[in-house]
Amino acid sequence: MSAVLDRIDAGHDIGVDSALDTVAAEALGAIDGVGGVDREPGAAALDARLRVEGVSLDYRGERGLVRATHRVDFDVLPSERFVLLGASGCGKSSLLKAVGGFVAPSEGRILVDGQPVLGPGPDRIAVFQEFDQLPPWKTVLENVAFPLIASGTAPRKQAMERARDWLARVGLADFGSAYPHQLSGGMKQRVAIARALAMKPRVLLMDEPFAALDALTRRRMQDELLALWEQERFTLLFVTHSIEEALLVGHRVLVLSPHPGRVRAELNAQALTPSQRAAQAQRIERLLFEDELTGVAR
Repeated sequence: MSAVLDRIDAGHDIGVDSALDTVAAEALGAIDGVGGVDREPGAAALDARLRVEGVSLDYRGERGLVRATHRVDFDVLPSERFVLLGASGCGKSSLLKAVGGFVAPSEGRILVDGQPVLGPGPDRIAVFQEFDQLPPWKTVLENVAFPLIASGTAPRKQAMERARDWLARVGLADFGSAYPHQLSGGMKQRVAIARALAMKPRVLLMDEPFAALDALTRRRMQDELLALWEQERFTLLFVTHSIEEALLVGHRVLVLSPHPGRVRAELNAQALTPSQRAAQAQRIERLLFEDELTGVAR
């Protein structure tokens, strides 16, 4: 199959509004082969907020060493929304954990602002899909302020003020004294997002944060996330198995093959018309399911 990488033109100045606008309105094709993406060095790569270079991830299973991802490459620009998309078992959540510093690559490296990731740090904060990620004995306000205080990022008074500000931004100003068990699933996720963004991370990591919500709440949370991004322009690495969500949330979408996860395509999702979005969704479906339908082993 022909391979075409839809990527930012290396000759342009970087910045989310300028660099991302250079991405063609209609992304092309897929990337075939086990070696990952063949990228040409350029300004976009040099100025990336996050770089993942040839990262393979292994874990020990009952039958020995199992490869979760194989030589995955991608760059995320400052203030970009970048989505990892793939079926269950393709290693997308493992990649997110590796960026967070919780899993060490067996080969390759991960850089944030040019510095290697050697472990967890406050420059990378994660939001997960589980509703129990908030300590139940702390109030909503205390939950948001806790990482600021525990990490020494801010003294208690300043941390509480920042926590109140972020609760207001996610529409929960009146729920600071409530406890997590008193909140709906969507409200809990708002608290988790407020807690993460209050830390002002270099990269916000989100691992299927809306997957456990009902369809209407999920769409509302997606819209609220995009509205927050418009205000704050944070850098986002977002994991999902939903094609619709990937095209809605992301500027670019990295499609991963089934286990072990390899890069199949890097596609544009920005400023698409409805017809382009539908075409892109069909293209992604082919990338994700063509092996299964044709019986081709990869």
